[in-house]
Formats: sequence, structure tokens, C-alpha cells
Amino acid sequence: MINVQRVDYIRVPVTDMQKANHFYGEVLGLERNPNSPAEDWVEYEIGNVTLAVMTPHTHDYEFTPLPPGTIEAKAKLEAAGLQVNEMWDSGVCHGAGVRDPDGNAILLHNRYKPYEQT
Repeated sequence: MINVQRVDYIRVPVTDMQKANHFYGEVLGLERNPNSPAEDWVEYEIGNVTLAVMTPHTHDYEFTPLPPGTIEAKAKLEAAGLQVNEMWDSGVCHGAGVRDPDGNAILLHNRYKPYEQT
């Protein structure tokens, strides 16, 4: 068994770094890691996870959008003029979907139900 300590980063494949940096850095307001290794691999910090926004063609594989992921940012996206899908209520959180400029699906959510104390 492997003893996993944490998720270090999640690669987010993009085709246009300028559009991606605008979306992740300016629209979502994520903090860009100043130690990102190159302009074709830019890291954004979200809590204890890093989004590594990168161009697949410069890293020897083909572009394919990711399956849905989750972050909280609906109001900011709408204020930036992006279309956010219809809201849903899971009984624990409210959410909606949106896509980045390369079609990567992102599920937005806001948990309203407190975590149960154990």
C-alpha cells in the first residue's frame, strides 16, 4: 500500500496560455505561484492544492479537457460575463457548472450544510 500524504498538483490542459492565465488568475482570482517553472506550466494555488495550467503539446501529449472539478466562484464568474449553468441543490451545497476557455468543465459549489461533528 502507498502512503499518500497529499495531492501536490492537478494538471489542467489548455491550448492558449494567455486566455488560461486571464481566466484562472484574473477572472477566478487565483494566486499565481511565483515559482512556476515555465510559461507553458503556470501553477495557481488553491488552499492545499495546486492547479498546474499547462500546454500538453509542449509536454509530449495531446490536449483533452478534464472531467468536472469543483471550486467556489459562481458570483465572480457571472460578474465577469461568463455563462454559468443552472444552479442545483444537492441537499448539502448549491452548485452550477461552467467551462474555461478550453472547455475544461468546472463545477462551482458552496456548501451550506455544516459538517457533522464526530
